[in-house]
Amino acid sequence: MGKFDLDDLLKDLGKPDPNAPKERSADGEQMPPPEDAAMPRPPDITGIGLGDEVDASHAPEDADPTRDVPNDALSAIYKPTEAEVLERADDLGRRLVERGIVTTETLSAAQRVMRQSPGKRLWEVLIESGVDEVAVQEVVAEISRLPFERIDPADPEAFDVRSVHRLTPDYCRTSLVMPLRRVGSRMVIGTANPDDVFLLDDVKRRLGLPSVKHVLVPGLDIRRVIEKLDEEGEDAPEEIVSVEEILADVDISDVEVMKTPEDESDVADADSSPVVRYVNHIIQTALKEGASDIHVEPEERTLKVRFRIDGVLFEMMNPPRAMHAALTSRLKIMANLDIAERRLPQDGRIRATVLGRKIDLRVSTVPTPKGEKTVLRVLDNRSISVGLNELGFVEETLFLWKNQIAQPHGIILVTGPTGSGKTTTLYASLQQLDLRKLNVSTVEDPVEYNLANITQIQTHEKIGMTFSAALRSLLRQDPDVIMLGEIRDMETASIAIQASMTGHLVLSTLHTNDAPSSITRLINIGIEPFLVAGAVRSVLAQRLVRRICGNCKEEVAVGDEISDFLVMHGVTADTVMHGVGCARCRETGYQGRNGLYELLVMDDHLGDAVARNPNVTEFRRTCAERGMVNLRQDGFKKVADGVTTVDEVLRVTESTI
Repeated sequence: MGKFDLDDLLKDLGKPDPNAPKERSADGEQMPPPEDAAMPRPPDITGIGLGDEVDASHAPEDADPTRDVPNDALSAIYKPTEAEVLERADDLGRRLVERGIVTTETLSAAQRVMRQSPGKRLWEVLIESGVDEVAVQEVVAEISRLPFERIDPADPEAFDVRSVHRLTPDYCRTSLVMPLRRVGSRMVIGTANPDDVFLLDDVKRRLGLPSVKHVLVPGLDIRRVIEKLDEEGEDAPEEIVSVEEILADVDISDVEVMKTPEDESDVADADSSPVVRYVNHIIQTALKEGASDIHVEPEERTLKVRFRIDGVLFEMMNPPRAMHAALTSRLKIMANLDIAERRLPQDGRIRATVLGRKIDLRVSTVPTPKGEKTVLRVLDNRSISVGLNELGFVEETLFLWKNQIAQPHGIILVTGPTGSGKTTTLYASLQQLDLRKLNVSTVEDPVEYNLANITQIQTHEKIGMTFSAALRSLLRQDPDVIMLGEIRDMETASIAIQASMTGHLVLSTLHTNDAPSSITRLINIGIEPFLVAGAVRSVLAQRLVRRICGNCKEEVAVGDEISDFLVMHGVTADTVMHGVGCARCRETGYQGRNGLYELLVMDDHLGDAVARNPNVTEFRRTCAERGMVNLRQDGFKKVADGVTTVDEVLRVTESTI
């Protein structure tokens, strides 16, 4: 483009030359501009302006037809010719225009955006502006000398699901990367960016690959694959890590010598350490499987890692026996325990962020003749973030229970064995209260989950901070509702009784088999029967049964033996539901758990019976006569509703009948 004389351009635009002498009248005053002088119109989004002749057929609807549009010499600056656009374009732009994928106008607009957006590349700007992504990426791959591939989300062999879950779907979505397949010792990795070598290095490190083959794929294909996995809710396969790769360079001594908290950060950052990676793999897998406990158990010649899932232990991994000391040491380091002490039990806690979720792991080690056994309790806040409606209450029992926790004072007990969901029920009940208007406090051993708007106190037996001592202190804190982790002795029970009778609502737990046994247990530990009758408002006994897997549920005929059980408990049915077993439920036929509940609500008649100090058999019979639905009856109702199976109900209620 040739050079323009500024004076000539200003004259063409109708503007006076600022250096020209001003015209003045005879008396010396400056002359005003002529009436027919018009200011030039600036260019608009249509590209028309600064001297362009406006065709009425192309003028905007709101254009002013009376406005004068002068000609000027700068129109070429805003509407470059095709030759000029191609002259400025790089190889990608010229090829896209030559193949008819973009027009010169689109390319010129993209070039302007790219100049104003540092770091943006031409192909990114074009795709964002709506140009066919596949067509653009094909040309980009050709210029970059990379193979170009498409990914069919419906084809399970089009991508490597195991590797996607190792990288995590969120990582693949954010980085626009997709592991496709293995070719010999190499993994074919598809990315939407042709020249991000740092991304490829990161993928190699995360997957533990010696080398990769890079191919270019459209970003839209990667997003569709991740959307499909999210919609199907597909979990990661059981084994997404090659144990051989992890253990290729195991060095146990590297972990065992780490003792101090300062060294802990060094070990945690050593991503190349196979022991660190294997421990991380165990914890991640446990969280994905929904495990409540992790057991690391040494045998004479083997090492087992078992997960408790839905209340049942499953053997999940068998690392080499030689790894036992290293794994135990690594877990001790994470929990700030003494790795040199192998003769005494130790307890600790690990706080971690796993798969974007903050969890706590309660660690316990005990010495055995075969080596130290380590058990980790997984404390995930998601497991308690459930409402009462989701726990499995039948409608009538739920109504009665909500009415009980709304009482202004008294004792409400939840009873059952360890792992029966008592804490979850109590936490869900506390969330039903108006925490803005009530002072709610808890005494727990230990505090497993942090609750908002609730004062939580942890007991410390060694320094005298017992349940009874903490409860005494709480009574001076103006409480409305108190939750006791457990009533263990007469002293704690006496203080709880006094608190309930002086205007406080007390929620607590007991370890008994059923609801009527809780009343007699309080009497047996030394509480006067008339005090129990006056203070206790209700007792909820509960168990957890496994739910039938919704993915493989089917109807089966009822056998004679099962039919007798059903009829005995008031259920008449020719068929019941049964889980066949599938990959989603680990071939067990069950997925998730549901509660069985036995609610005893104290009334005047039962209160009089308690005051007479009855034996447990007599009191249980009295409760049944007053309409209490026991655990087994509630279980068989859920069998009739297709929630669980007869085997599950008998498994968890055998000791209650």
